[in-house]
Amino acid sequence: MTSSPHLSLRLLPALAALSTPALSVFVVLAASGEIKPLSAIGGAIVTVSLTAVLLRPYGADLAELAAYARDLSSGQDVPPPELRTNVATGVAIALSQLRRAWRSRNEETEKLVGFHETLFDSLPSPLFLLNAHRRVVRANLAARAIFGRSLQGRELTKVLRNPELLEAADRVLSGEPGCDVEFAVTLPVEREFRALVEPLPGPGVDGAQAVLSLHDITALKRMEQMRADFVANASHELRTPLAALLGFIETLQGPAHDDAEARDRFLGIMYDQASRMSRLVADLLNLSRIELNEHTAPSGKADVAGILRRVAEGLELHARKRSMQITLSVADNLPPAKGQDDELAQIFQNLMDNALKYGREGTAIDITAKIAETLPPSMAEHGTRALSVCVRDHGEGIAREHLPRLTERFFRVDTARSRRLGGTGLGLAIVKHVVNRHRGAMTVESILGDGSTFTVFLPLAEG
Repeated sequence: MTSSPHLSLRLLPALAALSTPALSVFVVLAASGEIKPLSAIGGAIVTVSLTAVLLRPYGADLAELAAYARDLSSGQDVPPPELRTNVATGVAIALSQLRRAWRSRNEETEKLVGFHETLFDSLPSPLFLLNAHRRVVRANLAARAIFGRSLQGRELTKVLRNPELLEAADRVLSGEPGCDVEFAVTLPVEREFRALVEPLPGPGVDGAQAVLSLHDITALKRMEQMRADFVANASHELRTPLAALLGFIETLQGPAHDDAEARDRFLGIMYDQASRMSRLVADLLNLSRIELNEHTAPSGKADVAGILRRVAEGLELHARKRSMQITLSVADNLPPAKGQDDELAQIFQNLMDNALKYGREGTAIDITAKIAETLPPSMAEHGTRALSVCVRDHGEGIAREHLPRLTERFFRVDTARSRRLGGTGLGLAIVKHVVNRHRGAMTVESILGDGSTFTVFLPLAEG
């Protein structure tokens, strides 16, 4: 072996221990005169030499065992060395068995850790593990999907800036019992959460001392708000047609009871008012359903080109009545958008219907669909690829001060004209909420006297 000098040094204590009894005998024999001193010296040399020869295989095996143990400790998967002595061979076999046992235990531990990792990531509610300095030690998949992937190591204030939540986290980390807080986030879409902050029984290996779990209560909050909004909006918008119906009914029951001409005219007006109420209720119910699901993005693929053609064909008769024309320009091989066909059809139906209502008679409604080259800031910052659908009319246009309020419920630039044309004041509100649910965006450009352009941006379907 290349380490023979080192081996000789390691054998010196054993060589001395084994040779001492024989050397003592030679010393006693020489001192008593039984043998000559030179013979005693020669016998001692022979004894030491023979003992060294006998010890040498054990020393070599010890060196091999030491090297084998170092290889095993460094994680190398090496076979046991071929040894000269039975004792060393037994030790090598024992080391190999120990290595297999360690490996089996390690594999079991890795599987258990992997299962816990998968379980932590698979929990549907966002979860954060916080250390004593209020930094995020770990975040599960649901948390990363909402608040971004780079969460580990960030201070909680960089992720959630609600003062009440931060104060609750500080209290729990200082030793107080767990607590809960309700708060809202506005990006990428407004959501309501109930946060639970609980201390861990003991600090984790990664320094975690508390767990923060978020439970999405957006649907519950919106249901409560929708009940209040529905009552307020419905009572406001239904009051006028109901009052008209009651007035005409009283008139028909009284002075115009036997007036056939008045009865026919009043019945026509009553039918129009009842139809308006029916459209209003339908739009309110539709808007409530869309708002309820707005926080959940659709996962399907929608053929926008096909939807635009179907909606345009359905409005051709209405366009002919006003001597208008719907021109459709769709880019070749337009990829599908991420969304649901029926909800996207509502977007284009409302935008085209508004363009036909407010465009000048005899003009065209220009519809263009293509891959978007530039995106609104809300989509550009996320690196989203999207398509754009532009609906342009050639009407009177909208004053700049009215543009920010166009998607409010029941907002009308010209209330009398809108009601005369059969509008409920909810069309653009429906468009806004459907676009939000699809994680898209809408822009409005208008020039007084030249018409308006509504552009909807929709993210492309994956793949």
